[in-house]
Amino acid sequence: MATDPNSTIGRATVIGAGTMGSAIAAHIANAGVAVDLLDIVPDGAGDRSRLAKGALARLLKTDPAPFMTRRAARLVTPGNIEDDLDRIAASDWVIEAIVEDAGIKARLYDRIVPHLKPDAILSSNTSTLRLADLTAGRPADLRRRFVITHFFNPPRYMRLMELVAAPDADAGLIEALTRFCDIRLGKSVVRAKDTPGFIANRIGAFWVQSAVNDAFDQGIGVEAADAVIGPPMGIPKTGVFGLLDLVGLDLMPHIAKGLRDSLPAGDPFHAVDRRHPLIDRLIADGYTGRKGKGGFYRLNRTGGAKVKEAVNLATGAFAPAVKQRLDSIAAAKDGGLRALLTHDDATGRYAWSVLSATLAYAAQLVPEVADDIVAVDTAMRLGYAWTYGPFQLIDRLGAGWFADRLGAEGRTVPPLLALAAEAGGFYREEADRLAYLDTNGSYKALERPPGVLLLADIKRGAKPLLRNGSASLWDIGDGVTCFEFTSKMNTIDEQILALLGQSIDLTAQTAKAMVVYNEGDNFSVGANIGVALFLANIAAWDQLEDAIRTGQTLYKTLKYAPIPVVGAPSGMALGGGLEVLLHSDAVQAHAETYAGLVEAGVGIIPAWGGSKEYLLRQLANPRRPGGPMPAINQAFQTIATATVAKSAAEAQEMLFFRRGDGITMNRDRLLADAKAKALDLARDYRPPAPQDGVRLPGPTAAEAMKLAIDAFRLLGKATPHDAVVATALARVLSGGDTDWTGEVGEDDLLTLERAAFVALIRTPETLARMEHMLTTGKPLRN
Repeated sequence: MATDPNSTIGRATVIGAGTMGSAIAAHIANAGVAVDLLDIVPDGAGDRSRLAKGALARLLKTDPAPFMTRRAARLVTPGNIEDDLDRIAASDWVIEAIVEDAGIKARLYDRIVPHLKPDAILSSNTSTLRLADLTAGRPADLRRRFVITHFFNPPRYMRLMELVAAPDADAGLIEALTRFCDIRLGKSVVRAKDTPGFIANRIGAFWVQSAVNDAFDQGIGVEAADAVIGPPMGIPKTGVFGLLDLVGLDLMPHIAKGLRDSLPAGDPFHAVDRRHPLIDRLIADGYTGRKGKGGFYRLNRTGGAKVKEAVNLATGAFAPAVKQRLDSIAAAKDGGLRALLTHDDATGRYAWSVLSATLAYAAQLVPEVADDIVAVDTAMRLGYAWTYGPFQLIDRLGAGWFADRLGAEGRTVPPLLALAAEAGGFYREEADRLAYLDTNGSYKALERPPGVLLLADIKRGAKPLLRNGSASLWDIGDGVTCFEFTSKMNTIDEQILALLGQSIDLTAQTAKAMVVYNEGDNFSVGANIGVALFLANIAAWDQLEDAIRTGQTLYKTLKYAPIPVVGAPSGMALGGGLEVLLHSDAVQAHAETYAGLVEAGVGIIPAWGGSKEYLLRQLANPRRPGGPMPAINQAFQTIATATVAKSAAEAQEMLFFRRGDGITMNRDRLLADAKAKALDLARDYRPPAPQDGVRLPGPTAAEAMKLAIDAFRLLGKATPHDAVVATALARVLSGGDTDWTGEVGEDDLLTLERAAFVALIRTPETLARMEHMLTTGKPLRN
């Protein structure tokens, strides 16, 4: 194995170049690790590695992309198991990801084992077969390093990995693999027991089957079912039927069969294991979900437009999907989850029947499937994208209330639920720390892995140093503060700007460094354009210009702060959010950060210093061709087209982030990594010197860019207002009325930004773009 404790896997092999195997290989390459991707040799194939090569080609075209950057694809070497099996000898980890057939897997293992290094790990990505069955009859030396590593699809984006190891497995190897999957692959590794379906699919299959059955039995339409079994429960808006369309209707019978064949006769899953003729017919007719002609939903072209349709579960006929406005959901908005489950209408009763069965089943499964409730909650949150795990949901309902209602209906109350009802819940805070209920009825402190620091944990026992309605400042220890956005979608507003200035001052007086970080889904989606639109609609032009000037001043204060500032984004970092990062001393980004200066989409330009900073960054790029025009053109193209980097690695390539900025693969480690970077900068910190003026070509460059804009218009690739916005941007990036003999300073560029913004927001087309974005969430092309 590799000697670096954080790089225990120096090379890997994935056997099976199907959807999962190839995507697992891609994600290992995302970690910077070379990987061989092998598959069988098709009969009569001219190219014996055709399957693996074809899989690699498909990966490069797939959206969402399995690779974080196209460079990572160079680390994947395709091959076949007839000619290239000896490559395994160089691998520290060999992953089998072939068909779910124990016999076929066994024959493959017979061929793999002679090539394995003595300390190499062999794992299966099976989702249905037990480890004991896969290792039966194998020598002890292999069993000690044979595990199940169950990735979830798509492997790059789904943070869960279930790990199943035998009791006598080599503890050192398992720990090394766990650390690699955690730190290098970004996975939350959950230790599951060797039971059918492990954790997430065992509960998830029961949940899906219950929801489908009850919808058929109770006459609930698919749109209503998905509306109820969705966001009101903290479940993605796909709900259940939309989820089946996403993963494939034909997958459901396979998972059900695996559980049917392996679960003991008394397991509650057997009571919900039913086939529905309509679903069988949909699959037979090619309605296998989004990968087929549709599924429970389909897009049907009517009169030139695509109309979303939903199937009627009673008749099998499709009709236009109807947006649901349900009293039960309205009740949940005011009264929470319990109000939904107690609402006395058809959808409220449906919600109770599905969720109560699922939560009771989950409570029955501990400690059968996992040692504790934390593993189960983590698996369902990260494997099925639930906001809350089953035991967290029970606590939201009240464990006592839930147990009492089950009992009143004559249903079995699982022993673990009875313990929680008596104790007061599955989770509680003890000495400012989160504790969970163990199976023996006592509470245990929830221990985070070394290197994991969560702001949520810090906030349990602390008060903010500063706070207003949109932001907070926290002491995260060792002389580092954390500036947190708390507005809706973390949009940047005047309150954030005001507290940012105060936070820089307070940190400079009392601490060493500051991190800008939050634990929302997105770092920031940009400025609150609703405020700008309001000011424009009342013609408060002076106030609007003052708001832009205030933002520019504070962002410049951030850049030249007397203490180091590290931006730590995850999710979307757009517009004004990215401008924060452009003005920070350094960035420590989660790998899944999607960054872009997207203001052109709403008819404006980046005007809080974003256009200026991105231009200066392009000009300072040592790899650019000579002269300023290549840098100006690159900045112009990126900003004018509102290009968004689809990973932190891509953001580095685009110079949104510096090449020396850090990338953290595991979201839970981001704050700790950012704090460490901030402390490292603080050792001998000196604020950056004021930026020297730059020589820009002025109107000649602007005119050249205008010619390019006109060409795009003639080709139909730019709308009339795209041209207006791009022309305003071209004037900023070319330096306004300057020429080669003069220098343009930062403040000059800020003045140009501000003038362009104010001019654009006075146009009806920009106002229409803003209003459309606020109303629909989508850009308007006008």
